[in-house]
Amino acid sequence: MIRSNRWLALSLAGFVACVACDSELNAQNASFTSTQIADFRDPWAMTFLPDGRLLVTEKAGELKLVDVSDGTSLDISGVPAVAYGGQGGLGDIVLHPDYVSNGLVYLSYSEPGDNAAVARASLVLTADGGALQDFEVLWRQSPPIPGRGHYGQRIAFSDDYLWISSGERQQGTPAQDLEQTLGKIIRLHHDGSVPEDNPFADRGGVTAQIWTLGHRNPLGLAFDASGQLWNVEMGPQGGDELNRVERGDNYGWPTVSNGVNYGGGPIPDHDTRPEFHPPSVYWVPSISPSSLLFYDGDAFPEWQGDAFIGGLSSQSIRRIEFDDGVAHEAEFFAMGARIRGLAQGPDGAIWVLEDGSRGGNGGLFKLTP
Repeated sequence: MIRSNRWLALSLAGFVACVACDSELNAQNASFTSTQIADFRDPWAMTFLPDGRLLVTEKAGELKLVDVSDGTSLDISGVPAVAYGGQGGLGDIVLHPDYVSNGLVYLSYSEPGDNAAVARASLVLTADGGALQDFEVLWRQSPPIPGRGHYGQRIAFSDDYLWISSGERQQGTPAQDLEQTLGKIIRLHHDGSVPEDNPFADRGGVTAQIWTLGHRNPLGLAFDASGQLWNVEMGPQGGDELNRVERGDNYGWPTVSNGVNYGGGPIPDHDTRPEFHPPSVYWVPSISPSSLLFYDGDAFPEWQGDAFIGGLSSQSIRRIEFDDGVAHEAEFFAMGARIRGLAQGPDGAIWVLEDGSRGGNGGLFKLTP
């Protein structure tokens, strides 16, 4: 059932927060109306099909085909078995750039045994939903690590490349180990093969897959209009980051962070170690970033070119502006719910997945002016 105004249109005048360099925020004239479209069990990601319908993943291993006009959904079969629990389960879903001609979709998920994987399949739609066919695993995190945290597992495409965010699985030090793909941004061809011009390609093995290192739990991965890749990732206690992803760079985790360890143990800040790439924006205290969207729609023309970050513990959406390439937080939207996913709809509306933590219900919402 569609419900309007579960979240009120926001006009946050004079809101002040401590972000990055303790800058003042004044989130004036920020206004939208929210309409709830559907409910899901523990939703994680979404992507629009060319016909305007929406694919939504549920962590327990369900893939839904949603008619956004009325919120009804159908099941897509052929989803792989997943290790559901903690942060594990079915994760991201993204269409191949040539989906219209090849019908390929890419999924990330935690396999039984708790390893992270990315696969592709042909999506065959039918009157009663559809199915994934010709399923093919393209990438697995290396080495396999027990536990159910910090998978990362966001997917992005550029014209020729497949990009994967790989978390450090709550292990810390593997993020600095070039013999492992934990705590890295991965760059592959669309078929999973390794580009010869990757920064560490000459070392071979899994090292050749690595584009950047020193990441903790990168849960947002997206390109801006100029083709620059960005990621957002969770810090420990504080120190959540928005990063410009640059070829071969090291982002410092766990050697540096602008947060502190759980329990209060200190970590050197980024500015003490200039050899590590510093974040473009960081947050203390944490906002728990979950997703990243660059907006280019017509519904909110004043926001074209801006980035939006969903927040879990902060129950918020953050709008980021870029002035001469320098990022800064421009607005804070208090949403009153854990925000798991963001997407831009065909008409320029912003779509929001509310996190159904611990197996509970999560909502799909449409934000319009």
